[in-house]
Amino acid sequence: MADDGFHVYDTTLRDGAQQEGLNLTVADKLAIARHLDGLGVGFIEGGWPGANPKDTEFFRRAQTELDLEHAQLAAFGATRRAGVKAADDPLVAALRESGAPIVTLVAKSHDRHVELALRTTLEENLAMIRDTVSHLRTEGRRVFLDAEHFFDGYRSNRAYALEVLRTAAEAGASVIALCDTNGGMLPDELAEVVHDAVGTGARIGIHCHDDTGCAVANTLAAVKAGATHVQGCANGYGERSGNANLFTVVANLQLKRGFDLVPPRALGDMTRIAHAITEVTNVTPNSHQPYVGMSAFAHKAGLHASAIKVDPNLYQHIDPAQVGNDMRMLVSDMAGRASVELKGRELGYQLTGDQSRELVDRVKELEAKGHTFEAADASFELLLRDTVRGERTRYFTVESWRVIVERRPAGDIVSEATVKLHAKGERIIATGEGNGPVNALDKAVRLALERLYPELAAVELIDFKVRILEGAHGTDAVTRVLITTSDATGEWATVGVDENIIEASWQALEQAVTYGLLRAGHSV
Repeated sequence: MADDGFHVYDTTLRDGAQQEGLNLTVADKLAIARHLDGLGVGFIEGGWPGANPKDTEFFRRAQTELDLEHAQLAAFGATRRAGVKAADDPLVAALRESGAPIVTLVAKSHDRHVELALRTTLEENLAMIRDTVSHLRTEGRRVFLDAEHFFDGYRSNRAYALEVLRTAAEAGASVIALCDTNGGMLPDELAEVVHDAVGTGARIGIHCHDDTGCAVANTLAAVKAGATHVQGCANGYGERSGNANLFTVVANLQLKRGFDLVPPRALGDMTRIAHAITEVTNVTPNSHQPYVGMSAFAHKAGLHASAIKVDPNLYQHIDPAQVGNDMRMLVSDMAGRASVELKGRELGYQLTGDQSRELVDRVKELEAKGHTFEAADASFELLLRDTVRGERTRYFTVESWRVIVERRPAGDIVSEATVKLHAKGERIIATGEGNGPVNALDKAVRLALERLYPELAAVELIDFKVRILEGAHGTDAVTRVLITTSDATGEWATVGVDENIIEASWQALEQAVTYGLLRAGHSV
C-alpha cells in the first residue's frame, strides 16, 4: 500500500464515469480498477453503493474478484439525511455493507447550497456531518470527506466553510478534500484558500474540475499550499470539461516536484495503462494528452529536428521513456534533412546526405499535392525505402482494376470490384463484392493475393478517412484518403491523393497491402 504521507486518490469509476457518452459496465469498472492498481495509486473510488444497482454490484464482486496490490477501495456516499440518525439511514447502511475499508462522504460546505438544495439549517448540516463521520468511524471505517462547492462556499461565507472542515476533522475524518465543484477557480486564488484551510489543522485534499482548463494547475497549486491528498480521473475523464487528469498530476508531482508517489516501474508503464483504459471505456485517446498522448513527444519542425539530432533534451522536457512513451519524428512539408534523417534512423535506415536531400524534396513535392506523411507513417517508410533502394517496393503490379456500383431491386446497393494483378510470375484476376467501392477493392485484392501471401488473411482494414482538399472545385476537388490497417501485432496508416476518390483509395490500399507484406518479412 502507498505511504500514507501523501495520497493519490482516483475517482474515475465514479466522477469520471459521469462524462457524456461514457457508460461503464461492472466488468469495465473491475478492469479499470486493475489497471489503476497497476499504476500504484493509493485509493480507488469505486462508486456509490446503494444509490444505483451497478455500483452496489461492483462492490459485491470486488470483494472476491479484485486482488489489489497497491490500492484500497473507497465507497462514495452522502452524509445522512436531515432529521434521521446516521445509524438508521439506508444509504449510510449501504456504505457500511459495501465492504470498502474507506468511505468518502460528500457534504455541503456552501451555505446557500445547504439552505436551498438540502433545505435545512446550517446547524443541522454540521450535525449531519458530525453524526455520519462518527458513526462510520465507530463501525471501523476510515472516513474521507469531500467538501462540495467549497471554494464558492468560502467566498459566500468563509467562517461557515471553515467550520465544516473543523467539524469533520473533529468527528474523525482523516482527510477533507476541498472540491472546486464548478471548476471555476484559478491557481493563485485557489492556493490562498487552501492555505487558509490548512490553518484549521485538518488534513486537506484537493478535487478539481477543468472548466477553466486549470484543473491540473489548480491541483499542483493546492499541493504547494499544503494539500497532501490529490484526487483526479484517468485521462481527465469527468462531466462537462472533465476532472484533473490524474496521470498528468502524478507525473508532474513525481518528475517535477520529486514526490515519491508510485513505483518508477509503474510510472514507466503509465502510457500503456492510459491507452488500456481508453480501450475499456471505448473513448478515443487524446493524442495530445501530456506525457501519455501519442503526440506528447512528437516533433515536426525542421528546426526542432536539427536540435534533437544534437541532443533530444533540447526540445523535450523529460525522457519519454520515464512514462513509457516514445519520441516520434513527424515528416511533413516543414521537414528538413535532420527530420528525415532522424525518422530514417527511427525506422532502421541510415541515409546519406544525397538520399536525405532527395527524400526531403520528394516529401515537400507530394505534400504540396495533398499528401500528409505525419498521419501516414507507413507511406513515408515505403517512400524512404524506395529512396534508399533506388527502386519501388513491389510485391505485385497492377494491370487494371474496375469497380461497379449497383442498386438492386430490393434497394440494396452493392459494389463489385475486379482486379488484374501480376505476382510471382502469375497473372491473377479476382472479383470481390462489398458494401462500398473500397471494401470491394479490398476483398478483390485479398482474393487475388492470399494464395501467394497467406499472411494477408490476418490483415484488416480498420479505418477509412476522406478529406476534400480543394472544395472550390466541387466534385472535381482533390481528395485525400487515409487508410488504417492492422494485423495481429499492430496497425499502420497509408495515404492516397487524387481527383478521383476511388483512385485515391486504391493508392492508399495498395500501399497498405505492400506494407503489410513488408512487415510480414517478405523480400522483394
